[in-house]
Amino acid sequence: MTGQPGREPEERLPAPRPETPPAPVERFSSPPGARKFELTPERSAQIVRQSSNARWVGFLAVIVVVLFVALYWFYELGAPLGLTEPRLSAEEQAQQVLSVERGYNLYEANCARCHGPNGEGGIGPTLNRQDKLFAHLNEAYLHNILLVGGRLACGNPDSQMPVWSNEGSPPGPLNYIQIEELIEFIRAPNDQTYTKRDPELLEPRIDPQTGEVETFTGWRDPDYEPEPGATPYPACWTDEFTGGGGESPAPSGSAAPPPTVAPGATAVQIVASGIAFDTDAIDVPANTDFTVEFDNQDGAIPHDVDILDDAGTKVFDGEVITGPAQIVYEVPALEAGAYTFICSVHPTMTGTLTVGQ
Repeated sequence: MTGQPGREPEERLPAPRPETPPAPVERFSSPPGARKFELTPERSAQIVRQSSNARWVGFLAVIVVVLFVALYWFYELGAPLGLTEPRLSAEEQAQQVLSVERGYNLYEANCARCHGPNGEGGIGPTLNRQDKLFAHLNEAYLHNILLVGGRLACGNPDSQMPVWSNEGSPPGPLNYIQIEELIEFIRAPNDQTYTKRDPELLEPRIDPQTGEVETFTGWRDPDYEPEPGATPYPACWTDEFTGGGGESPAPSGSAAPPPTVAPGATAVQIVASGIAFDTDAIDVPANTDFTVEFDNQDGAIPHDVDILDDAGTKVFDGEVITGPAQIVYEVPALEAGAYTFICSVHPTMTGTLTVGQ
């Protein structure tokens, strides 16, 4: 193209060159012969062997799972024919035992002062009698009396039995779990042995003298049945001390007339007051009859005086009287030595008797 007059000729641009495609990237480092997909007879046999091994592994895995499920089933529910105990039953029994042992500590701390260390009674009534535990001291009755106090038993608002449950009015010191544990202890059977435990750590108590774990048994006889025609035990605990109800009525409050004191006999005095002997020790001569002037000052509560030798054998059995009352016991001559006088109704009441030369 020729330029026109008066105009500069246009500059012609070079034609673009076609782009060169990138060189292919080698994707495999293995030789081409190794990248063939044909199945050789050897490769086919290897695949079959691997598949068979995998099926065996799966079968064994299924067997292991089935055995585990079966064993766990028997662990939970127990083996047939009672060969093993179900896990939940064993755990329930363990918790029951621990509840009784906790209840023992609660009883020691709160109840033993009035009802005796072994439920033998004292300021309060006896708790370990089978005729009472059979029906009278059932779970519902114990729960209610711990909830509202002694007024439930005798209708006496001034009863010395306080409210123990913190759900009562006024609230007591024990929560509902402690109330249940206390009832478990009172109702515990006497055919099972329990461990005394530290109240805080629940570790077994060790007897410092023997080095053995201290144990206790319950009070209730599971096989007990009242005698035919036995009268129901009275609900009011004061009736226990006046001979009301029960198959083992309490002794009457009438005291025998004082016997004639033999000439030359020694007279000693023992006073029962506040569920204790005010006299801690007495001395008498050996080989000489003596008398014991016993004064029971505890109203509506029975006491007596028994004498035991150093082996615990009873050498004198005094009559039980319900106070307030007095009686004079004639005690035959004893050999020189150390003796114990004790109340058979409340064994925590005791003292020493020294027989001199």
